[in-house]
Amino acid sequence: MKTPKICKTRAELKAAIAEANPESLGFVPTMGALHEGHGSLFSVAREENELVVISIFVNELQFNDAGDYSRYPRQLDADVQLAAQAGVDIIFAPAPVEVYQAGLPLIRLSSGRMGELYEGASRPGHFDGMLAVVAKLLHLADPRQGQYRAYFGQKDAQQVVLIRRMVADLDYPVQLRSVPIVRSEKGLALSSRNALLSAEEKEAALVLHRAISLIADRAARNEPLNVEDAVGMFQMEPLVELDYFTVVDPNTLEELAFNCQDTPFTGQGLILVAATVGKVRLIDNQPIGD
Repeated sequence: MKTPKICKTRAELKAAIAEANPESLGFVPTMGALHEGHGSLFSVAREENELVVISIFVNELQFNDAGDYSRYPRQLDADVQLAAQAGVDIIFAPAPVEVYQAGLPLIRLSSGRMGELYEGASRPGHFDGMLAVVAKLLHLADPRQGQYRAYFGQKDAQQVVLIRRMVADLDYPVQLRSVPIVRSEKGLALSSRNALLSAEEKEAALVLHRAISLIADRAARNEPLNVEDAVGMFQMEPLVELDYFTVVDPNTLEELAFNCQDTPFTGQGLILVAATVGKVRLIDNQPIGD
């Protein structure tokens, strides 16, 4: 098992990529606290590319709660071990001053209306901050020749939609790959935040997947979705406070209200859910339809 090369600066990253001179590069941006879900991204990138580069950077701009930012787990040594097992070649682990060399940016990308919905409504500014750092990281990891691919987990579905739109709007020369959610044996979507849950809270959190499965099964049978039934499941879990449960257009994130009541479901959709379990906010989703 080869230990990945760790680059702390832009110059080191550029030099390491230039030295490898790959015909194809797969890039996976992360905030660390890596788990098997990240490992699946690395493995797909490993299968498709000559060189695999990941970043580990906890981006301050994505947090609208300073306490949440300070508590976010930072465990570089453990992250390096998981990355090595998945065949990662280079880890870019910069300090904030290396990413935001002129200080936090004055000129920023706007995620528009899509960034104001759902997670954006609950976490104002989150998606603007996410796009700011992803835009920078995509530039920094660009091999300048050969094929360039970037990999994102489907668990952060709204994030994937926004990054895909940013890449299209700004003509980034990168192919985006969305990798399916990795779940525990009981169905809980893997997340760095799961480590903050007690055993009782982990059991209660399974209601997210149960509710999604209820609606996904109805969609597969082209039945009316009746989303209110899924919402009602959360009322049976006192440890879980539902933020939203909805079915949206997978491209625009606008709610598919006409498909959520009495009419049979047709076409495509994306189930989105967010809830707080104890003190931990969790999200999940599932594409449905053709």
